[in-house]
Amino acid sequence: MFLNSPLDESKRREAALKIINSKIENKDRTHLYDLTGLSGGFPLKKEDIDLLETYAGPAIFEEKLQPLGMEHLGGEKVLALNRTSSGILATILALVKSTDEVAHYLPDLPSHPIIPRSIKLLGASYAEYDQITDFKIDDNTALTIITGSTMDHQIIKKEDFLKVVETSKSQNIPILVDDASGARLRTILYKQPRAMDMGVDIVITSTDKLMDGPRGGLMSGRREYIDLIKSKAHQYGLEAQPPLTAGIVRALEQFSPDRILRSQDKREEIYQKLKKGFPGINKTPTGVMLKEDDLLAEIDYLDEKVINQKEAAQIMAMILLKDHDIITIPAVGMPGASSTIRLDMASKDAERIDAKYITNAFQDAIRRLNKVINDRQACRDILFN
Repeated sequence: MFLNSPLDESKRREAALKIINSKIENKDRTHLYDLTGLSGGFPLKKEDIDLLETYAGPAIFEEKLQPLGMEHLGGEKVLALNRTSSGILATILALVKSTDEVAHYLPDLPSHPIIPRSIKLLGASYAEYDQITDFKIDDNTALTIITGSTMDHQIIKKEDFLKVVETSKSQNIPILVDDASGARLRTILYKQPRAMDMGVDIVITSTDKLMDGPRGGLMSGRREYIDLIKSKAHQYGLEAQPPLTAGIVRALEQFSPDRILRSQDKREEIYQKLKKGFPGINKTPTGVMLKEDDLLAEIDYLDEKVINQKEAAQIMAMILLKDHDIITIPAVGMPGASSTIRLDMASKDAERIDAKYITNAFQDAIRRLNKVINDRQACRDILFN
């Protein structure tokens, strides 16, 4: 086994970034296809640059952020954070004590790792549910968390969302919604209301997921909760710095659902072509995915004394990157990220790549994976470049 710790996964990510760096230096950015759906961007204006100072920046851009953030998410007050993970951590630190419990409902396990890690850091208890009939609030529950869309883009049902809200509100428990990509997927494709419009107290989204903003967190909610979380974020350095806040402002100004809506036709085309050769391929709201378990069906034989299925998925992702210029989350994701190979057709680069190229890349990556799957050194070489 190679990926035994977050440190190992960080080294895999570093190896992937070195490959990306080499491709850009030797060719250019147009030779890469980022299909993660997380590519984001930093759409600053020329006049923003001189304002990106320690104090002038927050004075200008935090004010501009308020109406834009409330339009996107609802709520009474908005807060920009270094990452969505930072906002979740700040919320748990602000609202939960070590003797409390956090109840988390999501449409499909597992949760994003930041949630259990943050609770463990505090020493509190954690209960996780993906069946609405099992969800409950205990006497020591201090916070409910709802995940709107999982790491693999499983979307919560509206009726389940409202049931969790009703159960929590009956016991006066504050509710945080982790709507990292859900703030756009749920509302644009599934026609669900914004989280704040369904009676929650706090919502956070990622400003690089299915929108062209920098990697950051945008939080909105009831004023009293946002004030508490903002104070905690400043205590631990979790708040967004001026360049990040400015980038979020500009991304919100130019946000349009058009590319997400256009992704539907391309998703169907890619799915139909891949399904012929890969029966385990599945649709996501904006693309296709091959989960670890489904990848196993494409492998001739996997000796788990050499590698496991999670590592097999990450090796395939590294092959897609190195040999075919396709960036997926298992290659570049942070430690704990999903190992599902997901191609997001709402990504900017998806407009430059066709179904035939992707199909050929998948076929070649599977062939190469099967050649090296039980060769320990070959697997190590691919994972860590």
